[in-house]
Amino acid sequence: MPNDRLRDTLLSKGLTPEAMAEHLGVDPKTVERWITTDRTPYPRHRHAIAVMTGESETYLWPGALPSQRRTDVARSEIVQVYPHRSAVPADLWDSLLEKATAYIDILVYVGMFMTEKPDLPKTLRGKAESGARIRLLFGDRDAPAITQRSIDEGIGEHTIAAKMDHALAFFSVLRGVPGIEVRTHGTVLYNSIYRFDDEMIVNPHVYSKVASHAPALHLRRLSAGDLFTTYEDSFEAVWEGAAQPT
Repeated sequence: MPNDRLRDTLLSKGLTPEAMAEHLGVDPKTVERWITTDRTPYPRHRHAIAVMTGESETYLWPGALPSQRRTDVARSEIVQVYPHRSAVPADLWDSLLEKATAYIDILVYVGMFMTEKPDLPKTLRGKAESGARIRLLFGDRDAPAITQRSIDEGIGEHTIAAKMDHALAFFSVLRGVPGIEVRTHGTVLYNSIYRFDDEMIVNPHVYSKVASHAPALHLRRLSAGDLFTTYEDSFEAVWEGAAQPT
């Protein structure tokens, strides 16, 4: 059977089998067989294709790695675990933002700590002008999930909604900037996600704890891993159901 994931990935990236073959130094017929017969490439070729397309090996060839190996690779995607998001070093946030050139994705309810960086909107505008795609997802103040989260954290029924108003006002200068899109969502937020190209800070939410007091994971994508892509896919799912702020 054909490898539809590989076929669709090449099409979405505007890559031809011939271009892929030239990049890998193989015969174009070999690439065609990878697509049409689902023949699994050698590990060095899988890695190169994953890097070239931005997809993980486990997505393109789900059966290529045994389950224990996939688990080991996913574990290697964890760079550091912090007991609290507030323990993430300030210079790490700055470094991740500075190095990002292609993708900056942020999923939060509020992200109030970001408003403490007065130059952040200017920096994001500069990144967009240089070609980065920037997507910012904030909570919908009228969503039931936001009210419930505010109650669960013991900070008052409407406190998070009020903070959202402040955050949206802070980033409102970015509305309409080419390359930057701001949306709001009403989902139950299990994790805040801060993606910078192939690195990510994930802030799992804990019942009754504010986000800054919950743990944080620093992840770095590996071509054969699927931990990073799990959270990447979660962001995409929320993004697809989100709306323009009113």
